[in-house]
Amino acid sequence: MTRVVVVRDIEPWDALLDAGREDERLVMQASQHPRPPREAAIPDELHPAVADALLARGIDRLWSHQAEALHAAWAGPTIVTTGTASGKSLCFQLPTLDTLCRDARARALYLYPTKALAQDQARSLAALGVKRARPAIYDGDTPREQRAQIRRRANVILTNPDMLHLGILPNHRAWADVFANLAVVVVDEAHVYRGVFG
Repeated sequence: MTRVVVVRDIEPWDALLDAGREDERLVMQASQHPRPPREAAIPDELHPAVADALLARGIDRLWSHQAEALHAAWAGPTIVTTGTASGKSLCFQLPTLDTLCRDARARALYLYPTKALAQDQARSLAALGVKRARPAIYDGDTPREQRAQIRRRANVILTNPDMLHLGILPNHRAWADVFANLAVVVVDEAHVYRGVFG
């Protein structure tokens, strides 16, 4: 797999930064120097259905932090923090999918502060094409007639804190099977509420 990076000599914001330096509005500037990527093999321990799904998507190696996060998740509770567009989703999707492939009763709960983030992750999970993964979004827009089916059938439930507190926890008896088999909880704290929800 060949990766190509295009680096421009002049960025579109250079003129704005120059103006800020001249009139002293710019008080600080920092840059991170690029580092060569570190790759890792897809771990042999990863469930074959998940490894095959990665290969089908053209992913034959992981970034080293993804492999490290996978091993850490297998060892116990894990927190992953990386920059934007770093492949963070695979850091939690891989151990989740591995668990779901090994335990037919296992459930995962993904909490996102916005519907858009939950929808992005649902699309990402679906795109991997792991047959044992049955993701579903459970939020205020979920039709009432679909909610019971999601509780019974979905093994990755993507929701938000409001729905968790207003729709799921107060109805904990209806969610008993999900809670009894909850193996993975992913909380996106990289995005935060502001204003009235803050």
